[in-house]
Amino acid sequence: MGKYFGTDGFRGEANENLTADHAFKVGRFLGWYFGEQKRRAGDTEPSKIVIGKDTRRSSYMFEYALAAGITASGADAYLLHVTTTPSVAYVTKTEDFDCGVMISASHNPFYDNGIKLINSQGEKMDSETISYVEAYLDGCLEVFGQKWAELPYGKQDGIGRTVDHIAGRNRYVGYLISLGMYSLKGMKVGLDCANGASWNIARLVFEALGVKTYVINAEPDGLNINQAAGSTHIEVLQKYVVDNALDVGFAYDGDADRCLCIDEKGNIITGDHILYILGSYMRSTGQLEENTVVTTVMSNFGLYKAFDEVGIDYAKTAVGDKYVYEYMVQNNCRLGGEQSGHIIISKYATTGDGILTSLKMMEVMLAKKKKLSELCSGLTIYPQVLKNVRVKDKPAAQNDPAVQAAIADVAQKLGNTGRILVRESGTEPVIRVMVEAATKLECQQYVDQVVDVICAQGHCRV
Repeated sequence: MGKYFGTDGFRGEANENLTADHAFKVGRFLGWYFGEQKRRAGDTEPSKIVIGKDTRRSSYMFEYALAAGITASGADAYLLHVTTTPSVAYVTKTEDFDCGVMISASHNPFYDNGIKLINSQGEKMDSETISYVEAYLDGCLEVFGQKWAELPYGKQDGIGRTVDHIAGRNRYVGYLISLGMYSLKGMKVGLDCANGASWNIARLVFEALGVKTYVINAEPDGLNINQAAGSTHIEVLQKYVVDNALDVGFAYDGDADRCLCIDEKGNIITGDHILYILGSYMRSTGQLEENTVVTTVMSNFGLYKAFDEVGIDYAKTAVGDKYVYEYMVQNNCRLGGEQSGHIIISKYATTGDGILTSLKMMEVMLAKKKKLSELCSGLTIYPQVLKNVRVKDKPAAQNDPAVQAAIADVAQKLGNTGRILVRESGTEPVIRVMVEAATKLECQQYVDQVVDVICAQGHCRV
């Protein structure tokens, strides 16, 4: 991770540690850098950068600041307006943009925001380009063999333009609809849009496929994104599915790159469940290249036991869909994801896509003629407790000798009956403490044991 950009972009509280000036400068760099690459290759056409945003109040401020920076540097900024992260990735790749930008802090509260950079292939931006962005923000940019105290502005007809590109978002909607292999007519589906980016997209897709759609948390006001809604507050959809006797429910986060499900009984279907269901189905239909599902270290070891039973191999990466996707590309894998609901199906997308995941889960239900609860019958999830501890300094808390001793003590007590994982968040000032064990009570006790030490050592934020 860099100084500003973590595993999922430049994220922070709006106008606190992520400001409109930051966004303008990011736009300035992107507009200039990709244009300069073209000029050096003999291409005189201005570079094109596409921007999407979620429903946070500050997203409009950042959108305009980015567009101003991009056009000031002589590039053209195409605005998708409110849309999902996977739609920006899709449009960037399929419409030959030089790069894409998504303005979102995903599952974070409304007062946070973020800037995610996407390369021309619809993938997360490479680390070298990110390092150049950070160097420019700090006034020490060196690229193309020279130092740049400031970047040149576009002049006269070299100033860029801003283009309304809602048509790109509509093409993405059409793409999702085209992936429907079965008629979904008559199925009753609940959608929790988290008052976020999927609020005006998800319904369109499902209704076009014949679903009787029940939508909640689709009235964004700029302040209510993820507020008691979406995949981080799954209990809302649980109750809604049961109360309305729905066949299935899908909950998205603020930018809709993740999805969690609710079965017809009201049970939570996590990312691990989804990987098991899709992995088993893809293997049975010959779609699981390399017979491998890519997971992260946060996946439950019950998932691995289930994969062993059905003969599916698996890989483990660091936490972050970026690392999952990198492994998938390098090893020709077709399915990967995280327990949190970031699911990547590389045949169809270059990033996690909550709506796409929903459609593929329904495809399995219809193909196997089974309810969602029945598709999970071969998977036993072991008790797990995860606690997020807000800290002053993540590396200091993680590397404190007393904290390390507490972690080692828990690991020794668990032996081979469970595990402990303590890691730094890539997007928040948080240390995540996770324990899996035979019982929920045991998990909680061991998590509290480590958290108490972190706070006793003075690392916790008050």
